[in-house]
Amino acid sequence: MNPIAWRQTAFSRRLLIGLAAIAVAALPVAGLASPPNIIFILADDLGYGDLGVYGQEEIRTPNIDRLAAQGVRFTQFYAGSCVCAPSRNVLMTGQHSGKILLRGNVKLNLPAETVTVAEMLRAAGYTTGLAGKWGLGAENSAGAPTRQGFNFFFGYADQTHAHNYFPEYLIRGEERIALRNVVPSAGKQGQGVATIRRDYSADLIADAAVEFVTTNRDGPFFLYFASTHPHANNEAGERGMEVPDFGSYHDRPWPDAEKGYAAMVSRLDRDVGRILAKLIELGIDDRTIVFFSSDNGPHREGGHDPARFRSSGPLRGIKRDLYEGGVRVPMIVRWPGRIPAGTTSHHIGYFGDFFATAAELAGCRTPDGLDSISLVKALTQSPGQIARSHVYWESYERGVARAVRLGRWKAVQKPYPNGTLQLFDLSEDVAESRDVADSFPEVVAQIRRIMQVEHTSSPHFPKPNQR
Repeated sequence: MNPIAWRQTAFSRRLLIGLAAIAVAALPVAGLASPPNIIFILADDLGYGDLGVYGQEEIRTPNIDRLAAQGVRFTQFYAGSCVCAPSRNVLMTGQHSGKILLRGNVKLNLPAETVTVAEMLRAAGYTTGLAGKWGLGAENSAGAPTRQGFNFFFGYADQTHAHNYFPEYLIRGEERIALRNVVPSAGKQGQGVATIRRDYSADLIADAAVEFVTTNRDGPFFLYFASTHPHANNEAGERGMEVPDFGSYHDRPWPDAEKGYAAMVSRLDRDVGRILAKLIELGIDDRTIVFFSSDNGPHREGGHDPARFRSSGPLRGIKRDLYEGGVRVPMIVRWPGRIPAGTTSHHIGYFGDFFATAAELAGCRTPDGLDSISLVKALTQSPGQIARSHVYWESYERGVARAVRLGRWKAVQKPYPNGTLQLFDLSEDVAESRDVADSFPEVVAQIRRIMQVEHTSSPHFPKPNQR
């Protein structure tokens, strides 16, 4: 079989039969003759404050800012977790981090029985493509993207491999494609630092994303463009902000790592602009909805200091924190003629909600047991949007921690379960600087109950007293 094709096991064939029952003949969003194309652009370690439209003053992001000017910008939207793999697991499966398989950055493969948003859309007649970083299953495993609902894949299967911007190979379908870079001490997953740098992976991945849109212009298609920008190459130490050049930032009086970080964000912005321009060129702009977000807060890696550009904006914390700076992320959605231009939404949502949103857009029923609420009414500024009762996270980075967003309240407990539970009133204290737990014991009690109910046991992530 062609290695680029989706290799169906006997189980996956049975799963598709079951998924066909999820896809129904009902029309998608009212007034549409056919389902829209769906593009989800995911940045990697981009902070809430790294974009001009969210307050950034030193790094230029004109294309993403224009995306917001032509659509809706969310101010209280959350990633699935404070690190990469679990956040992407939430996005793809519509379940929060108390239920998913990958609750930390570990080497686990999604099992064959997992139903991803890509599988649902594929069963509904969409052509599905992933360009970029997967991180939810190794090559040739049940968790590989081509075995989790994607017709097309080009990029990195392994998140550690994705550290290296000049790797010796990328993966197309299920085949390794050799590049012209040389990495003398490449690790088991292909990570390392190249000594000969000819092919910049992020550019090749962006090319593949644009090619996918072009090839599938007749639609409907789902493109998951999971850029690696502005993640660092962690194996390169203080030289980890790998770019071919610093672009317009070359003469700034900044350390090279900060020039590299700014250049990465601007390259991401350029790639967003390329996709938007292609949609207009092909005449499919008004029947394509584009989502833009980031997998977690900004990093302190590769020599980059997130304080340099105030990457977290007014928020406390960064990547690996369950404070707002680690999990509150940009979310911008554009759909000409459907989403009012230049609008702002304060609706509280999170990555898990993408599943139900995509299902409504495609005219599908969602599988049972999801932690997902469609955002279509919030996107289109229509009445009747269902409010989320709470958002729940658990993290196993640097110890066990849990957090809950409950209306105006945000609670963080670390270590869990014996650490102090901090409570913040985000309506008055978005920086989470004043712990008011002692003044609101009834809220603390309610949040403790949520933490107990939302956690499901996992053999891979046992509770502290089970270790």
